[in-house]
Amino acid sequence: MILSRARRLLKISHIAMRHDLDDFVTTLHIFRVYRLCIRLLPWRWLPKDKKPRAVRLREALEELGPIFVKFGQMLSTRPDLLPADIANELTSLQDAVPPFSGKLAIEVIETSFKDKLENIFSEFDINPVASASVAQVHFAKLHDGSEVAVKVLRPGIEPVIERDLKLLYTLAQLANKYWQDGKRLRPVEVADEFAHTIRNELDLMREGANASQLKANFAGSSLLYVPEIYWDFTNTDVLVMERIHGIPIGDLDALNAAGIDLGKLARDGVEIFFTQAFRDGFFHADMHPGNIFVTADGEYRAVDFGIMGSLGEKDKRYLAENFLGFFNRDYRAVAEAHLRAGWVPADTKAEEFEAAIRSVCEPIFAKPIKDISFGKLLLRLFQTARQFNMEIQPQLVLLQKTMFQIEGLGRQLYPELDLWVTAKPYLEKWMHEQLGPKALVRALRREMPRLWQQLPEMPRLIHDFLQDQGSGRDISELKQLHNRLEQLQQRQIRQKNLFIGAGIGLIIIAAVLLGINSQGETFLPGLFHTLQIRQGIGWGIGISGIFSLTFAMALSKPGKK
Repeated sequence: MILSRARRLLKISHIAMRHDLDDFVTTLHIFRVYRLCIRLLPWRWLPKDKKPRAVRLREALEELGPIFVKFGQMLSTRPDLLPADIANELTSLQDAVPPFSGKLAIEVIETSFKDKLENIFSEFDINPVASASVAQVHFAKLHDGSEVAVKVLRPGIEPVIERDLKLLYTLAQLANKYWQDGKRLRPVEVADEFAHTIRNELDLMREGANASQLKANFAGSSLLYVPEIYWDFTNTDVLVMERIHGIPIGDLDALNAAGIDLGKLARDGVEIFFTQAFRDGFFHADMHPGNIFVTADGEYRAVDFGIMGSLGEKDKRYLAENFLGFFNRDYRAVAEAHLRAGWVPADTKAEEFEAAIRSVCEPIFAKPIKDISFGKLLLRLFQTARQFNMEIQPQLVLLQKTMFQIEGLGRQLYPELDLWVTAKPYLEKWMHEQLGPKALVRALRREMPRLWQQLPEMPRLIHDFLQDQGSGRDISELKQLHNRLEQLQQRQIRQKNLFIGAGIGLIIIAAVLLGINSQGETFLPGLFHTLQIRQGIGWGIGISGIFSLTFAMALSKPGKK
């Protein structure tokens, strides 16, 4: 294993030398002696025309193989990590790998299912329609006539990936230790995120599950169609899904010939992205043109669900606050959102951070709003945040990548797309739903089972105390337990009082809501009138109050042995 890794490292060094990448390598102090040795080689003294450094880096990554290509693609979405020229050049990296033979694909399928190909498919096209670093796709038909796409994992890919991931970890650890910005930019965590993503791609069952989840999220929607997964024909190495027909979204001539409204198509793409990210917290994170098709009536159809992203509730809220702050040019809100999220150190002065953000954003906002790029705005923000020791948030890597893809795709479809006008109403509506009465009811519904399970804690601890007292346990331990019980009793009293106060308050509010009507009737007739028009908010608050009083009563009851 060590010998294999050493050979791979020597090959990487050789490729780096041929592409004159020693100026990149020696960014780490530990390799500066290496650079001096390289410069002493006689053939390095000859004058020659050098390509731009970004081009040399891209070509080296392409020569190193699929894992480094994928890593370069990910880095291209991280303007916080790279200079602009390199980030722009890496966007041209293509995950185009020569296909493996159709006969080998058939061997993988038959081995995986322990059955002959003809018993699985009635037709199978031996020529792949798409090939990438991890898998390739063939079209086929099932015996019931269903047209399907068959994704087959590339044979022997796992050890290659694991070998190169170990090398990436080694480089990340060196960068973390010897690079000036290493601790702030967290290269090991970036490598972790990349490793997690690519390992997920190796499990085609996981990809099928991703597709099923996304399909459920958009059930009944006319915005996005997700193909059906044929689970009886799917396992870790083979994925069979419904074949998608449509126009590739990058074929503008075909879209125009079909009479599709490109402006609406671009706006729908933005809405699909924000719906996935903020409503569901689960989004397709590889939405490049090769993975998106469009039907004649303008419906999006997605394929390739190996890379999916997810956002927690806190991340969603803080991102929405940042976006709305930018939309409204409220830089104080942006600064405070960063502080609340912990994205900048807690001792950062909000006023100074606000002023810095304003200084870089105002020149951008001097342009027409439709000409402002999310990508450029974020780039300037990241550059400013470096001055305040902002740490990178690895969980947002895929979101940033997807956002850049959506922006580029939208502007390609419809150059006049005003991304801000399209996104702002959606985010404002989402924030209102997160902070309004519906959010309160959802939170209570989500938390009540957990709170209810914690109520029996007090009787159990009392029972344990009585048992321990009779078991001759050391007196110091008994005193500690006694103090703990007293603390729990005081907490129980405070919780009971809190629930009683909250319950009474909520019931009073519910009674007022249920007693008010537009005709100014007295309380009792108004109550019957509001019942008839189903004042759901009042009843929801009233039921919450009753639950609070129920909790208070439960806290007052002694536990049974």
